[in-house]
Amino acid sequence: MISFELGVEDLADTRFALSPLYETVLSLRVLREPGLSALHLPWRRSVLGRLDALDTGLLMSLVAARRTLPDFLTPRPASFAPAFEEELAAVRRTPPGIVRRDLLAAHAPDPLPDALRGALAPDDAPVVALRDAVCALLRQYWEVAVQPMWPQMRLLLEADMTYRARQLAMGGARLLFADMHPNLRWRDGVLHIGQMISRHRVVASGRGLLLVPSVFAHKPAPPVSPEEAPTLAYPSRGVATLWVREPVADAAALVSLLGAPKARLLGLLDEPLPTVEIARRLRVTASAVSQHLGVLYATGLVTRARDGRQVLYRRSPLGDRLTGFGRAE
Repeated sequence: MISFELGVEDLADTRFALSPLYETVLSLRVLREPGLSALHLPWRRSVLGRLDALDTGLLMSLVAARRTLPDFLTPRPASFAPAFEEELAAVRRTPPGIVRRDLLAAHAPDPLPDALRGALAPDDAPVVALRDAVCALLRQYWEVAVQPMWPQMRLLLEADMTYRARQLAMGGARLLFADMHPNLRWRDGVLHIGQMISRHRVVASGRGLLLVPSVFAHKPAPPVSPEEAPTLAYPSRGVATLWVREPVADAAALVSLLGAPKARLLGLLDEPLPTVEIARRLRVTASAVSQHLGVLYATGLVTRARDGRQVLYRRSPLGDRLTGFGRAE
């Protein structure tokens, strides 16, 4: 178990961040172990054919047998939404001693794979060369495997952060962590992260807590080293919808009546959704969604309600009857 001891100031400095580099690095686990998450199999199948030009041996060696990853590959984001190149530049600045420490810690108690043997050199030059080669490889991998889907992923992650921020505002840290993941437990100012290989306690000491929602994290992922500041990547809500194909109307008559765009939209609204999330799922612009929602609302087929700064839309009882979808009372 890993524990983060958070004082009053640390709780006041709890914040969220988006990290394209985190997603890139964490996706390597799914790439290596397809059984880790069946949700990501469509993504994995689409990516495998694009990796022929990459050094997949070095890429896969970054994931240890116990699924741990070197901490230096996921530096703490310095801003809310850093660019991938900005984060990768921070990795390139990692001192050789830290690179060596993190690679050994991630793979312990196993020896380093042959592709990472440069980290065992007594001088720093081979370690620097290995670090730079890994950075160049991660940049190539990001461009072919993650970047094409990053806009949709970002919208999903932002929706998760909106939900978590509301939980924090309504019920404090206890409510924030209550449904984040079963492995998390908040008690007496300490966040306990269960089912971890490492066992240590980190006192935040004014460094705050950084929370990073992730598409590819299958469970909470804190740093391996106890020397790192409290940071936690955690599984985002709604990941099951990310690789789902465009929804289609069930009845041709409904399409004839409403038109295909409005019929697809109406079929999606069996749960309250904001405009940006609907646009992400349908892969259209938010302005187009707003126009269709205006017509559906004016005809009584959808209802709307404000939730903070968002307006949530849901199919009305009339819309349920028209589409043939019943709603459990």
